[in-house]
Amino acid sequence: MRVVIAAAAVAAAALLSWPAAAAPPSCASLGGTVDSAQLCHVRASTTAYTLALTFPVDYPDQQALTDYVTQNRDGFVNVAQGSGRRDQPYQMEATTDQHTSGQPPRTRSVVLKFFQDLGGTHPSTWYKAFNYNLDTKQPITFDTLFAPNTTPLDAIFPLVQRELERQTSLALAISPGAGHDPTNYQNFAITDDQLIFYFAPGELLPLFAGPAQVQVPRSAIPPLAL
Repeated sequence: MRVVIAAAAVAAAALLSWPAAAAPPSCASLGGTVDSAQLCHVRASTTAYTLALTFPVDYPDQQALTDYVTQNRDGFVNVAQGSGRRDQPYQMEATTDQHTSGQPPRTRSVVLKFFQDLGGTHPSTWYKAFNYNLDTKQPITFDTLFAPNTTPLDAIFPLVQRELERQTSLALAISPGAGHDPTNYQNFAITDDQLIFYFAPGELLPLFAGPAQVQVPRSAIPPLAL
């Protein structure tokens, strides 16, 4: 069963919607700087919190990506500033994993990994993937990744379960319902040879197992609808 991470839920409740009349967020508006690899680096440190975010500024659907970073940053800062002081500052970190497929690239994948410590029993970790079809100029979701009327999870789930067992050295009893639930596979990246799935703690794996990545060969699953 998919487990909701309490700390992430608190932050999500505090998210701010971006005013429609305002300029869309950018690296500069977040107080960040852009390096030669077109990555924005946002750093902040106060007595209440520390913040370290890295994300690309050249993604084809940039506003959607920057909006997501901005909303989570704002929610975190609001919670950190509105909470009582503690011995250690609250912490948020976001890192970026990027992939392409095709030559020249036909798809672009960006996966953000967030780590957040809001003072609860356990810090939270989660992923947010952005995938884009450069030919059709449309986002790619798991629902549009495969041809209609196919059952890709019949092939994907056994491969994922086997690899998670290998990584954790545990005999994991993932229920068929969870293993065939598309909501557990929303965070992925596309390469020429593989689909890479990213699982937060509580998605398929127990919380104590931590986050995980699984590489699934494209040759072992139904063709992608790209």
